[in-house]
Amino acid sequence: MEKVVRTLNWYYYGVMVLSLIALTIMYYLFSKGMYEPIDPLSQLGATLQYVVIFAALITIPLGLYLIKWLKPQTLEKYEQLAICRIIMVSGTLPLGIILFYLLGGYKPMMWVAAIAAVSWYFTKPTIGRIEQEMEPKDPNEETY
Repeated sequence: MEKVVRTLNWYYYGVMVLSLIALTIMYYLFSKGMYEPIDPLSQLGATLQYVVIFAALITIPLGLYLIKWLKPQTLEKYEQLAICRIIMVSGTLPLGIILFYLLGGYKPMMWVAAIAAVSWYFTKPTIGRIEQEMEPKDPNEETY
């Protein structure tokens, strides 16, 4: 199980590194005026916002519920699903950051990135989480 946690940590922290790289590059380009910001109220700006917002609305809940829904029986299958969960849940984090700067510092896109970051935190791979999610559930047990 420790090997699975190590593998998942590469993906988990890789997303954070990717987001920090996106943040650094976009901040540099924005602060140096190397591109013309897109008007958030223009057709292109609104379309980009809709794409990122709908991506977040679909992928974050689906990613967080993925393992519970598919109920992996083997550790290998769990590892594949956990990788998908990390990528799905945190995929809108760098997109939100990039769009924040592309739209000239449009704050609602930073909120989308923040929601993805909070959701990303809940995908942190640990041995306890793996044991809990791999444990067979008793169908007769009441849930509240």
